[in-house]
Amino acid sequence: MTTLPDRPHTALLVIDVQNGVVERAHDRDGVIANINVLVGKARAADVPVIWVQHSDDDLERDSEPWQYVPELVRRDAEPLVHKIYGDSFEGTALEALLAERGVGQLVVTGAQSDVCIRATLHGAFVRGYDVTLVGNAHTTQDLSEYGAPAPHQVIAHTNLYWQWHSAPGRSAKTVDTDEVTFTAEAS
Repeated sequence: MTTLPDRPHTALLVIDVQNGVVERAHDRDGVIANINVLVGKARAADVPVIWVQHSDDDLERDSEPWQYVPELVRRDAEPLVHKIYGDSFEGTALEALLAERGVGQLVVTGAQSDVCIRATLHGAFVRGYDVTLVGNAHTTQDLSEYGAPAPHQVIAHTNLYWQWHSAPGRSAKTVDTDEVTFTAEAS
């Protein structure tokens, strides 16, 4: 149902699952395991897996905290998008990569729920993509000392509001890992 013409394909986005980002994240191991399941499903169906990696003053490029967690292994043929903003589209080649592959539907996973995940969900949606959030494949750190709700509440709220998001010609939904099915794509 995407509003992007001639873009019938789906891609899996794996956003910022980096050592320094998920070190103290809620249900870190469970979320990473779910992302691994999704990566396997996408690869089996020949669906593009696009990796997104953040850097900033607190997450210096090429440092150990900047590296992707060792449990997730990107293949050389899978694109890696470097970003410096919350929205994975801002100032990156993500849109060009997706257009080149005819992608109009995104399945979103990663960290942090209340920053880069939300920014990318909205960034994709306003650009015309159908966007599925995998509710048990994103996480965040405990930022309650700064006034944020507990991590499990942030994740639950993100899942709740995204399933009710709507706009003409696009769809938004929240599903769990076991509900995600990728169909084999024609080359």
